[in-house]
Amino acid sequence: MALDPQLRRALAERVRFYNELGIYDFYRREAGGASVEAPEITDTAGIEPDSMPAKSRSVLSVPVAEEDMFAAPKPESKINDPAKALRIIREDLGDCTRCVLHKQGRKQIVFGVGNPKAELMFIGEAPGADEDQQGEPFVGRAGQLLNNMIKAMGLKREDVYIANIIKCRPPGNRTPEREECETCSPFLMRQIAVIQPKVIVALGAVAAKTLLAINAPMAEFRGHWYDFRGTKLAVTYHPAFLLRDPRQKKETWKDLQMVMKFLGMPIPSKSVE
Repeated sequence: MALDPQLRRALAERVRFYNELGIYDFYRREAGGASVEAPEITDTAGIEPDSMPAKSRSVLSVPVAEEDMFAAPKPESKINDPAKALRIIREDLGDCTRCVLHKQGRKQIVFGVGNPKAELMFIGEAPGADEDQQGEPFVGRAGQLLNNMIKAMGLKREDVYIANIIKCRPPGNRTPEREECETCSPFLMRQIAVIQPKVIVALGAVAAKTLLAINAPMAEFRGHWYDFRGTKLAVTYHPAFLLRDPRQKKETWKDLQMVMKFLGMPIPSKSVE
């Protein structure tokens, strides 16, 4: 529905006012302030939705916050150097206190790591204890397995970019709540816009559901390409889940081969170990 021109001008003026204060991201709330039940799916603990009761599988996914039609260009939008642009996003994030996680024991923000010009980007769910300690995503046991996955593809960790849906560790590695995802996702979207990867691989159900806003089991997510913000997105199992069920490594290797084929990479005979 078209907005009244006078209302549109008023809204644009209000957004410009907030931009001058350094506020660039805006989030849509449910009418009447109604609370929304957070997803009950946990990826960090290595549990996939297929193994969960129907009640958990039926919870709606968390959509990424919509971009405001009046929003001014982001501070990094005119920067041609992606490494510098990522630093600007990190500076804008600051010592983030935008959601409750800064009060719930997180030690530091885990922004992301890797090649700022990467063709391939991996996105997980949230930092764990090791990541929270070291300030880098995927450095614990699951991270070592992710490194092996990347190596099996014929790449190095430094060749790709690795990030998470949210940048602070939830207490007890619980599933991120809706508000936390909505608050943090705009910074991830800005990272993706700067890096411009050819392929994004969502690691696990939570990352897939959050990015795609689709409620489905992993069996339905996998094996398909999704159009996502000008790039292609594929879904595979989270390394934490593979540690609990190594039998799925063969299936994960199929997913990675699909990615390699799309990127025109040679397919090594050695699979994920």
